[in-house]
Amino acid sequence: WLLRALPRSPCTTTRTRTEEFQEMAVVVPRNFRLLDELEKGQKGGAGDVSWGLTHGDDITLSEWQSTIFGPMGTSFDNRIYSLSILCGPGYPDAPPEVRFNTQINMSCVEPSNGKLKTSWGMLAKWRRDYTIENILQQLRQEMTATANRKLPQPAEGLNY
Repeated sequence: WLLRALPRSPCTTTRTRTEEFQEMAVVVPRNFRLLDELEKGQKGGAGDVSWGLTHGDDITLSEWQSTIFGPMGTSFDNRIYSLSILCGPGYPDAPPEVRFNTQINMSCVEPSNGKLKTSWGMLAKWRRDYTIENILQQLRQEMTATANRKLPQPAEGLNY
């Protein structure tokens, strides 16, 4: 009650509750974050995408494999796309490297090697709270975008 009674100095800066919370927020270490993502992937996550470690004994939690089921009503319909994801030492502060193993024709994918372009929305504006699941869901959403939904696709079964 004493502090409330004292007048504020004109030099005192006021902070919002959000600023105070951000200062107090705990940064989850990389491996804890990736273990959480692994657990969610093992439980099934969303039904139209899946993800997990490429090698079960990968103690660095770096190499991931994932799958996207093509959305109905698009040229990706009835197709299963395999992707590789590399979470480097900077993840989750830095985005992972994402590469389609299955050949695909999309505006955000390099046609020569299947790598996701770093200029693609989510990777270009990466935030620490994005996850592997977010990337996969956003890629699936990208398949339904006007620019991609009717693009002719390579023959099924072709890989990079």
